[in-house]
Amino acid sequence: MLTGFAHVGVCVPDVVAATRWYCDVLGLQVLSPPYRMAGEAIERDMGELVPSPVVLKASIVGFGAGDHVLELIEYPEAPTPLASQPGAASITRPGLTHIGLLCDDLERTRAELEGRGVEFLTSGVADVAGLRTTWCVDPWGTVIILLEKESPTLPYWRQFEA
Repeated sequence: MLTGFAHVGVCVPDVVAATRWYCDVLGLQVLSPPYRMAGEAIERDMGELVPSPVVLKASIVGFGAGDHVLELIEYPEAPTPLASQPGAASITRPGLTHIGLLCDDLERTRAELEGRGVEFLTSGVADVAGLRTTWCVDPWGTVIILLEKESPTLPYWRQFEA
């Protein structure tokens, strides 16, 4: 049976640039630096999902060494699919819709990220279900919600009960 979450995979066009952005701008840590995988083992694993030859470049970033991490992944040999609106962030596109990141001071975090050039999708901060939220986007169109919990000891999804 399933026992928990391992990672969220975010496909990017340049894993080195994405790793730098998620670490330098958002403050995540590099847990596994960019690496390249090719050959028989990865072909067996992903050969039905990615056109041959299967080649990937990936890195693991996060806030600690546990299983709740982001896997930034690039497929340098695969054709790039055309998006319906290149560069447009979308919360309704099937598949990954957003990444939720916790912070302890939403206004300060937003101001710091705006100072680093992060594009925000909302004009301010909202209060909803025991959370304070604001939305931004990474340079490749992945939507990110920043969350500040009203009750720090509860998981984010239990805030509305507090």
